Amino acid sequence: MKKIVLSITLLFTFAVLLAGCGSGGASKATAEKEKIVIGYFPNINHVPAMIAKDKGFFEKQLGDGTTIEYKTFAEGGSFMTALKTGAIDAGLVGPGPAMNNYSTGADVRIIAGASTGGTVVLARNGSGIDSIEDFAGKTFITPGVGCTHDVQYETYLEEAGITSQRIGGTMKHLTGQPAQYAAMLKAGKVDIVVAPEPWAAVIEKETGAEVVIGWDEVSFGETLPASVLVTSGKMIEENPDTVQKIVDAHKEAVNFINENPEEAQQITIKDIKETTGQELENDVVQLAWERIGFTYEVDAKAIQEFSDSSYALKFLKEKPDFKALIDQNFLN
Repeated sequence: MKKIVLSITLLFTFAVLLAGCGSGGASKATAEKEKIVIGYFPNINHVPAMIAKDKGFFEKQLGDGTTIEYKTFAEGGSFMTALKTGAIDAGLVGPGPAMNNYSTGADVRIIAGASTGGTVVLARNGSGIDSIEDFAGKTFITPGVGCTHDVQYETYLEEAGITSQRIGGTMKHLTGQPAQYAAMLKAGKVDIVVAPEPWAAVIEKETGAEVVIGWDEVSFGETLPASVLVTSGKMIEENPDTVQKIVDAHKEAVNFINENPEEAQQITIKDIKETTGQELENDVVQLAWERIGFTYEVDAKAIQEFSDSSYALKFLKEKPDFKALIDQNFLN
């Protein structure tokens, strides 16, 4: 009887040990599975992220041992907060927020370009605004103070001798989500919108607003990266192989866009609907597409010139030097 009891006890103990080993092994495997979070905005300047998401380019590059998650943002301030706090690991943002935060000590690095163009300035139908000569005293809206589109617009204003109330001028500045601009124009809450695509094309169609400064006329419109791929210096130092794979997936997405524009447009429509609840029509996206270029190359000179203007407009407290901000080693 003692032998039987002993045998049962040993079997039970062995089973518990096996269960413990199995449980511990599963927990370890789960813990070791890396998670990478990619951030982007629901606008056409950020299409490379939408394509990479739809086509699984990040998953392909990073492998089965990595989980990919995506977070979307309405403006650059919240994106940069997420990057600084580690809520995201990399993603697409306008160069303005990246530079502004870098200049105040944020750990951010530009590792690739993503798009150019796409900033359009429109005036409310019936506002009596036909050109920049009619801007004084009006109310304009941009996605954020000191964001890429804001700096482009206010640089253009300054060259014409006009400034916002923020620096002693007469133009009142509001901020808000571009998806809401059409409704704000219709309600007469703003006179001028500085809109990234596809919202500029949406506004034209829905409100009859007139383009008063085209994407290729606004300051830095044809040279400045409209969005860039960023990560943290810590990420580059601790996980350079992961950063390389993120850039490689991003490059795949950009190449796909340029080789398959029609399919890329349909993916964009689907992604923006899922994110904002608004379904864009094909002709709207096609119009917006004409105002955008997609490239993973980075024009460092254009970024420095843009940053000098940001300083002149008092978005930056110190005159910047962004040589260390841009790391193009992963593009080679």
